[in-house]
Amino acid sequence: MSVVAGALPAVPLLAALLGLLLPARGVGRARAGAIALGVGGAAAALGLAVALALHNGPVDGGYRIADFGDLPVTLSVRVDGAAALVAVAVGVVALAVQVYSVAYLTHDDRYPPYAAQVSLFTAAMLLVVVSGDLIALLVGWEVMGICSYLLIGHDRALPEAPGAAVKAFLVTRVGDVGFLIGIALLGLSAGSFRIADVLAAHYSPARLTLATLLLLAGVAGKSAQFPLHTWLPDAMAGPTPISALIHAATMVAAGIYVVTRLYPLFLGAPATLAVLGVIASITMLLGALAATAQDDIKRVLAWSTVSQIGYMAGALAVGAAPEALFHLLSHAAFKALLFLAAGCVIHAVGTNSMAAMGGLRRALPVTFWCFTVGLAALAGVPPFAGFWSKDAVVAAAFDARGGGPAAGWVDWVVWLSALGTALATAWYATRLWLRTFFGASRGDRRGHEAGPLMLVPVVALAVPATLLGLAGLVPGFARQLGAPALVHLNAATVPPLLCLLAGALLGWALWRRAPAADPALALGRAAPVFAAAFYLDAVQRAAVVRPVLWLAALVRRADESLVDGAVEATGRHTMGLGEAVGRWHRTALPRATATVLGGALLIGLVAVLLAGAR
Repeated sequence: MSVVAGALPAVPLLAALLGLLLPARGVGRARAGAIALGVGGAAAALGLAVALALHNGPVDGGYRIADFGDLPVTLSVRVDGAAALVAVAVGVVALAVQVYSVAYLTHDDRYPPYAAQVSLFTAAMLLVVVSGDLIALLVGWEVMGICSYLLIGHDRALPEAPGAAVKAFLVTRVGDVGFLIGIALLGLSAGSFRIADVLAAHYSPARLTLATLLLLAGVAGKSAQFPLHTWLPDAMAGPTPISALIHAATMVAAGIYVVTRLYPLFLGAPATLAVLGVIASITMLLGALAATAQDDIKRVLAWSTVSQIGYMAGALAVGAAPEALFHLLSHAAFKALLFLAAGCVIHAVGTNSMAAMGGLRRALPVTFWCFTVGLAALAGVPPFAGFWSKDAVVAAAFDARGGGPAAGWVDWVVWLSALGTALATAWYATRLWLRTFFGASRGDRRGHEAGPLMLVPVVALAVPATLLGLAGLVPGFARQLGAPALVHLNAATVPPLLCLLAGALLGWALWRRAPAADPALALGRAAPVFAAAFYLDAVQRAAVVRPVLWLAALVRRADESLVDGAVEATGRHTMGLGEAVGRWHRTALPRATATVLGGALLIGLVAVLLAGAR
């Protein structure tokens, strides 16, 4: 089974290498699509095979491939129940994205490299999932960053795409510096980079806290957590299937998964968990409030991802790693569904703006019902998947009050933030649903349903978005994630349900009062603040981007005027000196001839006089 687990990232990697060799048009496009679909299905099947075979125990094996000094580096796999379930989720979402992309990018002349990059993206995430060595995990982690840059900037016709790609790459690289140093610190302290050895090693409290904080920097970047969250909404410049892949199964999920992978280390560093709890609380509220005032349908979903990842990070902060993974899996299903369904809406009306939508319920019946399922799961409406997984997170924070691995106040902060986020989530989900599918049409195009290649993945993802949460009631599923039970229907369930009801009723009442108007207008002066996400992007530009650009311009001028100037000045002065000396040696031909003849006569006269004297 270790060979089968190792094939999980190897198969899509091979597909990516083959796809990059294909021509962009003609037969190359057909072959690229066939390779992408076949390998996507194979990856999902391999993940399922590994998950089903784990009844014999976790898979752990590998080979030593290199040494960093005295530290061995292994190409190894380490797969337990949680890793297998995440691998299945990655494979299923990647397959849905590849099928959807065949139709969505039907007129794209760069489809073959796109499909190959999606396969490489999938391979990198699966390497992170199954890797048993931190160095191999780091390779997959960094390859995801490269793929995100390539795929976000895929559409060269969009002027904002290159900037969004560069921003995603640079912001995540800031966190990855800390991630790299944290891995090095753990490996040097443990004497090995194997995850099993790293978890079994003993560390001083100060070193463990430092290492986990450094890892947390990388997690904040990849998983779009405050203050490194600003890249994710701008990443919507990428194709909609890529938005689904990034938000549901790769990149943002990677950070949460890595924390759960190394969770015993974080449990030994309460200060790190306190920092994580504060970051998660800010992020979940920030993302939810920002989503309430967006007009772009994809940006609403992007900010909801920021918020939902905050839920997962909050669960980790209060000691509920299985609940975090449970929400990660359900979020992968309903968020992939929402983005792909949003792509069907955009395909029909030709715009991302909800101001130009409305009344699409009858024109897009299949998309409407699938979108409804996704939004219900996002808001936590029972019995959809998001209700069970989100309720598990909120209940874990409630139960941990004062008894979690971090300081007692962290549990309270996470719980209260989760309740506020539940209210805001219900509000913006209701607003998006009503503004898109109900009321009078506000656009020029009524549109029609997309083709079967786009609708089949959407309908298929509606099934886990509806039913996956019920798996939390199954003891075997809970044990796979490392918990005796995941769902507890008790008094802790009531507050989030009340927040859900209040948010949904408020959104409906505001829309009902003026169906043609945007309910976000009721926010008054807060609306532009929420739409700009509290101007944190502007603060980032003012505090970081502009000073760096100013410093770069200063360094360039210093280089041009001092370093290059000194070299060029030396050359100019040397050339001038040479020309001056040359002028001293140059003279007119007649004068030179007379000088030579005069010299010869003088020499001859001297010779005659000397001969006569003898």
